[in-house]
Amino acid sequence: MTPAALVDRQGITCTAIRDLLVDYLTERAVDVDYTTLEDMARTLAGLFWRDLEKHHPGIDSLRLDADTVTAWRERVRMVRDRHDTPIRPRVNSHTVFGWVRTFYQDLARWAADEPTRWGPWVAPCPVRHSDTDHSKNRARRKAAMDQRTRTLLPALPALVKAVECQLKDAQTCLATGRETPAGAPFTTPAGETLLRRAGVSSRIYADAPAAGRRRDLTVKEERAFWARAIVEVLRHTGIRIEEALELTHHSFVAYQLPTTGEIVPMLQVAPSKLDQERLLLVSPELGEVLTAIIHRVRRGQQAMPLVSAYDSLERLWSAPMPFLFQRRCGPEDRAIPRNYIYTCLNDALAASGLTGPGNRQLRYTPHDFRRIFVTDALRSGLPPHIAARICGHRMVDTTLGYAAIYPEDVINHHRSFIARRRALRPGEEYREPTTQEWQDFLAHFELRKVALGVCARDFGTPCVHEHACVRCPVLRPDPEQMPRLEEIHANLLDRLQEAKEQGWLGEVAAIEASLAAAEQKLAAMRDLAARHTTVHLGMPDLRGVVARIDSEQRNEDAKGQS
Repeated sequence: MTPAALVDRQGITCTAIRDLLVDYLTERAVDVDYTTLEDMARTLAGLFWRDLEKHHPGIDSLRLDADTVTAWRERVRMVRDRHDTPIRPRVNSHTVFGWVRTFYQDLARWAADEPTRWGPWVAPCPVRHSDTDHSKNRARRKAAMDQRTRTLLPALPALVKAVECQLKDAQTCLATGRETPAGAPFTTPAGETLLRRAGVSSRIYADAPAAGRRRDLTVKEERAFWARAIVEVLRHTGIRIEEALELTHHSFVAYQLPTTGEIVPMLQVAPSKLDQERLLLVSPELGEVLTAIIHRVRRGQQAMPLVSAYDSLERLWSAPMPFLFQRRCGPEDRAIPRNYIYTCLNDALAASGLTGPGNRQLRYTPHDFRRIFVTDALRSGLPPHIAARICGHRMVDTTLGYAAIYPEDVINHHRSFIARRRALRPGEEYREPTTQEWQDFLAHFELRKVALGVCARDFGTPCVHEHACVRCPVLRPDPEQMPRLEEIHANLLDRLQEAKEQGWLGEVAAIEASLAAAEQKLAAMRDLAARHTTVHLGMPDLRGVVARIDSEQRNEDAKGQS
């Protein structure tokens, strides 16, 4: 809808004010998305001016007296029904006051440049600065979100196992139902007896005599797959839900080191909220999930289907692209919308039976995984500025606001980092890297191999565990090195026994910490060995480009030496 249509649906009587609001929203439309523009029109035309016209018929000026302003403030602070009866306090009243205050201030600023157009409407602002202050609401919301994260974080491993088991059971049930003749009974992995329904549909239906309902086994398997896919993608990357739904086949790229030939898979996250794209390192678990998504969407075809996605914020359709999150709907392929993701998550949580305080069913939203990702990363020792870059935050304070931990240690750690950086960093912050700096960057990836696996430490960051890889949370263990770690574990047990016999209490505490970390790494190795197989990642290859760039660099160096 155009700004004029957005204003006209509020039914404003005064033509001059209506035209002013249309002109104002037209000017602001280039700076905001459609959802924000719609909210501004509803606030300024409906909650502000139309409300004034209802209670003060004939009003035609933005210059309001004190009694009118006071009465309007009291009305805005309450949500009212169609009979103008207060129902409950308005949660976002500060947002309404903020839009009105911005409206008056914009008119005053614009009048300096265009006095003929905006000058006649300049008037004292009826909203005080204190009316827009929502620090208490922000603090209460932060406390509630932190408590929610502390509740959901310990249950995340159980949720991951639950969605994996649900997917396996749904796939087994669908395969059994497909092989069962029409009208014949078969048993599900849960021990329930179902009857295969007859029909020529591509979907597999079954009747549950005990419940007296028909079940669509195809839909159940599809929802279980996408529930596991979205859980794994969000918990391993911490990206926003709109960024996840905008991932395409081209987002999954491989970078091969020119010296060792090691393939480093990367995930390119397209610009979303802040128009800032970023590259994330793909872990083996995430690569396995992305490969399964690509294999499912392709359905044996050589190329990914091209579909258009609808942006609910801008109310626009995208160009046809090979989106990863797409599914078959009847005769066509469609991009998966956000409400389908919520449906899959809610179905998976209802089937898992996970409960929280008060024996209530846990409920995860896509943004909960982002808060959990940040909280877990900072607890594991990741510097806040690195976490901010991974999450796409412009300010570290935003990242700290996501973390549900006591912020004293985090803030002190970050302040000490800033102090060291200001003392050691040269004046020029952004410049082209030299040949030696580029070689050092490549050498960082070449030296990632350690005895127990691969070190995922970011480039330019020191080892906070002083190369005690058994304790390091960023070590990606290699299942083939399980005998070596079992030997280390046995050696730690012997050292612990000796330390207890000799009374070395400090050594006992250190060995117990290493022992707990070794047991955790052993469990991770066994899990990886049981789940992972060699698969083709199906990623676009950049080896030719890297080889060409490396060859050009060597030629330039040779010319410079000659």
